[in-house]
Amino acid sequence: MTRSLVDLLTTHASQQPDRTAYRYLVTGDCGGEIQDISYGRLAVRSRAIAAWLQERGLAGSRAMLLYPPGLEFICGYLGCLSAEVVAVPGVPPQGRSQNHRALTRMMRLIADADAKVILGSREVIAALGTMAEHLPELAEITCVATEDIPDDAADSWREPDLAADSVAFLQYTSGSTSAPRGVVVTHANLLDNQRVITERMGHTPGTIAEYDHELFVSWLPVYHDMGLIGPVLNTAYLGVTATLFSPLHFLQQPGRWLTALSHYRPHTSGGPNFAYELALKHATSDLLDGLDLSRWKVAFNGAEPVRAATLRRFTETFGAAGFRREALYPCYGLAEATLMVTGSSVQAPPTLIEVAETGPHVGAADAAAVGSGRPGPGTTVVIADPERQEELPDGEVGEIWVGGASVAKGYWRNALATRETFRATLKDREGRFLRTGDLGFRWEGELFVTGRLKDLMVIDGRNHYPQDLELSAEMSHWALRPGCTAAFSVDDAAEGERPVIVAETDPDAAGEFEKIIDVVRGVIGETHGLSVRDVVLVHPGTIPKTSSGKIQRHASRTAYLEGTLSVVGPPVMG
Repeated sequence: MTRSLVDLLTTHASQQPDRTAYRYLVTGDCGGEIQDISYGRLAVRSRAIAAWLQERGLAGSRAMLLYPPGLEFICGYLGCLSAEVVAVPGVPPQGRSQNHRALTRMMRLIADADAKVILGSREVIAALGTMAEHLPELAEITCVATEDIPDDAADSWREPDLAADSVAFLQYTSGSTSAPRGVVVTHANLLDNQRVITERMGHTPGTIAEYDHELFVSWLPVYHDMGLIGPVLNTAYLGVTATLFSPLHFLQQPGRWLTALSHYRPHTSGGPNFAYELALKHATSDLLDGLDLSRWKVAFNGAEPVRAATLRRFTETFGAAGFRREALYPCYGLAEATLMVTGSSVQAPPTLIEVAETGPHVGAADAAAVGSGRPGPGTTVVIADPERQEELPDGEVGEIWVGGASVAKGYWRNALATRETFRATLKDREGRFLRTGDLGFRWEGELFVTGRLKDLMVIDGRNHYPQDLELSAEMSHWALRPGCTAAFSVDDAAEGERPVIVAETDPDAAGEFEKIIDVVRGVIGETHGLSVRDVVLVHPGTIPKTSSGKIQRHASRTAYLEGTLSVVGPPVMG
């Protein structure tokens, strides 16, 4: 009986020791330096790290993982699981001038998790050593560069006695609406969600054979749930091969993602909606001429609102390289449910519907709602009225509640938040549900996500979703950057709650700032019937986002009220 990913790694290392588990493109380029690790080697390195942890009596304690992108993180993570140590993935300090926000978050996570050891690369551990005099808390924690743990340490590894409810790791949320919280993910949660991902994405034995085990290409950060639970752990679950490279290398040259897809021809790859927009922005004719995307069957899109306009434009642009509309794969998930909750149907195009006064109906407009697919096997999704604790019928918007074996145990050392979020009940249904905080509706069995409960704007007695206003604004003028707009409301003494739009703007539009503001005001007024209080244009890259790229509307609102936005054009008061 398989109890954990540790058991599966042992099986793969025994049955196919020489098969490549992961390859890493060091420069982000297929023609550059490539590091790879086989299943046999992965088992040795994981066991060596596990044995080091076991010898120090760290079973049951927390280990902070601070690695740059690369294969060593995977060895450290699986090493923790193999030693019954709770892994805590984090973002390592970068360079001499540390990003203050990242450093503050790192120290907050170390303290909250009560980490007893920090595992990292030589470079990171050396950097932490230079910080110890300024951060005395670090001096009290054992730090080790896992590359320095010798292979022969694996000989003393003892197989852990893992139970289904043993904690595997803490996945800290990105904090789009609150301070980061550690989601307690068990080994049973991990295995169940891998089963869901495998079924929903069509990773069948036949598919694996057809693709000769080349299943994933991913640049997603491995400290975040989408990059870790998806490409990294589904690879270990199935015994297949994944090609990985750094998020920074993707951001520097988005074409590297598509080139890797064309070169390695995997079945599955994806990212948040902004990744597809970046790929479109850098889709030169030279790039398109050299691509073959015909083997890409699952182009997953999640973690932020999926835009119908993005899906259309991506298909139109990359269709010339063999990309098929049926490969587009909107999905929905969250750390509190380990990762995946719903996913589209493989080989079927996304469902687009327009919501009118008469109710939802199939449509194809760029502003249409995009379906995020159906629940995985054993996963229950209901749309609830949280006040009345009642399930809502199809077509009605409410809070998305989730039940099933993938739902995590709760938040680390936070009983109140756990009770509020993980223990919801319905009057007419048995069982407990996870309150996601997301709004959506179901239509013909498919989930449509419409927004965040806490971001909902109620203006003149009507509900307005910020992403609807953001999309309308972004589509109104070429200079507004896709996925880089924040809409929120503020209280106006004279007129009550009124919306504010903050949008990142292309610097080349310097002479059109006033025109852009007028256009945005007009579109919001015409489309949503709202009088905008302010339209504020800001420099690229300055709107607050979470580590996974979600707009932090509350932080944007605070910056607006405090006058700390990086404004490129003067705001026009409403």
